[in-house]
Amino acid sequence: MAVTLMSVGEKRTVTRLRGKDEVVRHLQDLGFAPGSEVQVIGENAAGMILLVKDVRIALDRGLAGKIMVA
Repeated sequence: MAVTLMSVGEKRTVTRLRGKDEVVRHLQDLGFAPGSEVQVIGENAAGMILLVKDVRIALDRGLAGKIMVA
């Protein structure tokens, strides 16, 4: 499932990243590598605040939807 379907406070593990090579590389540079744990800190209609590797990152829903978790 995509990160956008997670609830605030929920933790899951990244399984894969979708999108073009540039998008996947950008997400990996931010810390969203397969196997890393991600937690939703907050969300609104425009985007989400995620915690990955002890760093808070704000992403819009389009980009967050490319992160698949289990």
